[in-house]
Amino acid sequence: MGRSVKQTDRDEFLVIRPASSPCMQHELQADGTPSVDPEQARDVARWRKAERERLIKARLLLPEPVRMKQAATIAARLGQIVATSGIAAPAVSVYWPMRGEPDLRAWMHALFESGVRVALPVATALAQPLVFREWYPGTRLARGLWNIPHPADGKLIVPNVVIAPVVGFDLQGYRLGYGGGFFDRTLAQMNPKPLTIGVGYPEAELRTIFPQPHDIPMDWVVTGSGTLYAHMKRG
Repeated sequence: MGRSVKQTDRDEFLVIRPASSPCMQHELQADGTPSVDPEQARDVARWRKAERERLIKARLLLPEPVRMKQAATIAARLGQIVATSGIAAPAVSVYWPMRGEPDLRAWMHALFESGVRVALPVATALAQPLVFREWYPGTRLARGLWNIPHPADGKLIVPNVVIAPVVGFDLQGYRLGYGGGFFDRTLAQMNPKPLTIGVGYPEAELRTIFPQPHDIPMDWVVTGSGTLYAHMKRG
């Protein structure tokens, strides 16, 4: 797949993405836009659905102490990345955990105490980009789509660091989510692009998610056993 991998001093892995799509699933049309064979797209969708169900089931079977330990490791790694990102005034979007996702709420409190602005994503409607509302300890929460808590009254902010939970991921930095396309749709319209970090368990690693033209790779993917760096050109 044309990938170079090297281990760093901090037991992190630098994974350099090849210039072209790792699975070569599409060719460019005359106007330069990618086209995807409809049958192939349906096959990928079916495969992703099956993998999503398998990975979520496996995640829910992880013992709670294992999840807590890995969440602490992830939080420490995230702290390193944000601190060395060069972003002068970080505004970090985290997430409210569900369905066995790593629970980073303690880290959200630590970020706030350190003076960092913290936000939670809000899904306002299907097929629409997310918005981000500021969060702080004691924030009144409301329930949104799929009953996910979000700040009821928080100010709308534009984060420059976006942390997204992954159901699965590959070594190119592509993220398998829940299938709604919220994060990809949101990142596609954010300018300037935020630093993007996917988080999940090491068992969520896949050889490839068969990325499609709308998929946007993460800058980093952090797991409970280490950190993966996915290189991409930033505009």
